[in-house]
Amino acid sequence: MSYQDHIAQVNTLIGKQKGTWDGISAESVARMRLQNRFQNGLEIAKYTAAIMRRDMAAYDADPANYTQSLGCWHGFIGQQKMISIKKHFGSTERRYLYLSGWMVAALRSEFGPLPDQSMHEKTSVPALIEELYTFLRQADSRELGMMFRDIDAARAAGDQLKEKQLLTAVDNYQTHVVPIIADIDAGFGNAEATYLLAKKMIEAGACALQIENQVSDEKQCGHQDGKVTVPHEDFLAKVRACRYAFLELGIDDGIIVTRTDSLGAGLTKQIAVSKEPGDIGDQYNSFLDCEEIDPATARNGDVILNRDGKLLRPKRLPSNLFQFRAGSGEDRCVLDCITSLQNGADLLWIETEKPHIDQIAGMVDRIREVIPNAKLVYNNSPSFNWTLNFRQQVYDAWVAAGQDVTAYDRARLMSVDYDPTPLAIEADERIRTFQRDAAARAGIFHHLITLPTYHTAALSTDNLAKEYFGTEGMLGYVKNVQRAEIRQGIACVKHQNMSGSDIGDDHKEYFAGEAALKAGGAHNTMNQFAA
Repeated sequence: MSYQDHIAQVNTLIGKQKGTWDGISAESVARMRLQNRFQNGLEIAKYTAAIMRRDMAAYDADPANYTQSLGCWHGFIGQQKMISIKKHFGSTERRYLYLSGWMVAALRSEFGPLPDQSMHEKTSVPALIEELYTFLRQADSRELGMMFRDIDAARAAGDQLKEKQLLTAVDNYQTHVVPIIADIDAGFGNAEATYLLAKKMIEAGACALQIENQVSDEKQCGHQDGKVTVPHEDFLAKVRACRYAFLELGIDDGIIVTRTDSLGAGLTKQIAVSKEPGDIGDQYNSFLDCEEIDPATARNGDVILNRDGKLLRPKRLPSNLFQFRAGSGEDRCVLDCITSLQNGADLLWIETEKPHIDQIAGMVDRIREVIPNAKLVYNNSPSFNWTLNFRQQVYDAWVAAGQDVTAYDRARLMSVDYDPTPLAIEADERIRTFQRDAAARAGIFHHLITLPTYHTAALSTDNLAKEYFGTEGMLGYVKNVQRAEIRQGIACVKHQNMSGSDIGDDHKEYFAGEAALKAGGAHNTMNQFAA
């Protein structure tokens, strides 16, 4: 409904109360309704799932329509990202938020900082989704509240044109609420545990769940060693559990992102069940590193495979894990991705050890031979040394092209000495266009940075501490924080307004009228930032 429709509806309702609701302002109710558009997480999940589906179709039509997100570990961080996006670009179109399991483990666990090994409380993940959407909804409420104040000012000044323009802006208001791609790790247990957690995450508002094919109790960060994968049937049971959770809760177009860690995972805990040659279990087992044996040499406890009439013993480590053949990672990734898409996944995630378009595209090309519209979510990870990787890629390309590289030491390319050089400039340009180029060449629909604000918080805090506790004193804060906030138009310079003080004042006036004791009067120091 439009702003005026809400007012008319509430006026009708008030009129039916025989005078007992005459102290209620229909326009104030209309404003509160518009400031609280989403009543619960399921409404958000339905709304944002539709956004992602439209964006996926737009990408299929033109890869230039790729999407982006940044990782969040607090509701305020997510809120400020979307406020900044609306401020700088005027629209949140094709821009999402990412909820990183790594950051939940490192920053949100009651145990304190933990490694990315699914040791944190699983309930902290849906709690963070709910928190993010609470802050995004508050950003709506704050911004609309300021628009309503402008409407009142236009009326007081008799400026009907300005009032009409503002009313139109309210009716066409774009919410800060955007899709969240939420990390459910390896499901935090069996398929039932995955289903229960998925429901909580969806109820909190998640329209997209990202799940990986590692063993839950051996889960590792995607960019660390020691990763252990599970057979496809085990993983697909968890994918189906997520789909059942979406369907049970009425989110028929919920998105499942299946992540394969097979490129860097050389181990498995289980031998897959195979009912006939060539089935998915047999294909999984075909990558095991095996040795042919004489039946007479079989040892107690051995696992023996029969492959084309030969008896093979998979190599078992002292950890009781089985290892895959070296160099089989890409083939396993391709099989993982095709199998996932054939069994209910919507998007893929291939965890790589470096940001290299040709490597990613090589796998995607093979996947698309089977499933032409296969699309990826890609982790533009801070675990990569982007500067070194791209300088080395340029160096290697120059060598292959016969260009002179005698001025460069490939082992020292990270050095600041190389920053102004042609090689470093070309590398930076490749980094700048990486997302655009990878979207076009490697089928990447969504680019995300998992841990950006973990690093920005550390960097900005280090710089402030160095100057404030050093010779700059208070100037270290004023010059590099507050003055910069004022001149760059950062909303948080008015931190009382950002925390909801003005919203509270509006409510006080609704509830108590002229008797309201408001915080935003002449003596509020936030007025110093009015300019």
